[in-house]
Amino acid sequence: MSSHSHSPGQQPPAPQPLPGVNAIIAVGSGKGGVGKTTLSVNLAIALSKMGHKVGLLDADVYGPNVPLMLGTNEQPKALGDNHIVPINAHGLKVISVGFLNPGDKPLIWRGPMLHSIIRQFLGSVEWGQLDYLIVDLPPGTGDVALSLIQTVPLTGSIIVSTPSDVALQDARKAIEMFRQMKVDIVGMVENMSYFVCPHCKHEIDIFSRGGAEKTAKQFDVAFLGSVELDPEIRQSGDSGSPTVLKGEDSPHAKSLFEFAHKVVDRVEQIKSSSSEGVIQIQ
Repeated sequence: MSSHSHSPGQQPPAPQPLPGVNAIIAVGSGKGGVGKTTLSVNLAIALSKMGHKVGLLDADVYGPNVPLMLGTNEQPKALGDNHIVPINAHGLKVISVGFLNPGDKPLIWRGPMLHSIIRQFLGSVEWGQLDYLIVDLPPGTGDVALSLIQTVPLTGSIIVSTPSDVALQDARKAIEMFRQMKVDIVGMVENMSYFVCPHCKHEIDIFSRGGAEKTAKQFDVAFLGSVELDPEIRQSGDSGSPTVLKGEDSPHAKSLFEFAHKVVDRVEQIKSSSSEGVIQIQ
């Protein structure tokens, strides 16, 4: 047996960087239903509109909604044994479990299968040169996040929450998980934060706005802003043309682009402190 293979008592192989990929960012949430995939998709497209090369990996194996939100059900092409060509949608390179399992058939997978599909999506897909690879995780703190962290060095994670207490409680668990796994936290974003009345333009706080910012402060993580609860964001996701495609000048896309700019700043910060701070002890 070669020294690289590992038996149960040994350490698994160390995470391997993806050649040509500058930053890998996981988007997670403690709880389902907080709009994590909507934010992943809009973030990826916003970054691409800002001039970056972006990939989007839909690792939400239980509810892979990325194909629906991008309005595509094209199949990725396989070249030979170990090469998968991601599909192109709205300027992104995209791969999703949903492409392999179209329609409504549920996936019933155990840990080892999940691990191998995540490894394959990272290692066998021809991502090419990317500034950002955004990974949409399933809700919670389970196997998929672990597989991702064991397979590639993550630049950091984004935690999505709504302002409701239940969502915040679960977001705290996600923060703790990433901290235990020594993954930098890019920051926390509050989704469905406030609603702008279409008639009087007054902002209404439906779910008690501000909870995520408070939680971010409490846990000493960056706050990446608030995204409004906007029916347009949901409708455009459901119809396969995400809101940010309308550009930074669209009032509906404004809070999403502000979020994307904050993510870029934080990733730069993390990257520069990790290159200087090889000796720093956190």
